[in-house]
Amino acid sequence: MHRALWKQSDMDKIETYTNWLVVPTALAIGLAVTAASFAEGPALQINPKFQPDPLIVHGTSGGAKSSNCGNIADAPSQVIQVKETLPYLHLSVQSSGQPTLLIEGPGGHFCVLGDTDSGGRPEISGYWQAGRYSLYVGDRAEGQHPYTLSISERQIP
Repeated sequence: MHRALWKQSDMDKIETYTNWLVVPTALAIGLAVTAASFAEGPALQINPKFQPDPLIVHGTSGGAKSSNCGNIADAPSQVIQVKETLPYLHLSVQSSGQPTLLIEGPGGHFCVLGDTDSGGRPEISGYWQAGRYSLYVGDRAEGQHPYTLSISERQIP
């Protein structure tokens, strides 16, 4: 025959202790989920004939996460929501260092590097389908630098 090792008063203490742990744990999980949602921030809404044109966004390039598009942050640098299909949209990043632009959207993942024709600036233009795009401004040299992202519907000659 087994004897109970715990008295009822001990069991009540354990139950209280367990309940006490549930609240902070749930709160911590809730805050982590909320922080992850806010990391992307609100999406920049892109409608046809948006104003001002170009839209200018500033931030800091690079990050601790190594990718095939340079070092990027864990969260997107900018999120854009293209509300309707656009026959032409131009994105350009100006930054010191060796900037890159990683785009994750409805059409897949694209890594844009600067070249001599663009003066070392990552630039992409053309047809953009409607949808949500996460933009990561990275750096191939593992640096972090202030950047300017320009978004325009104006076609560059």
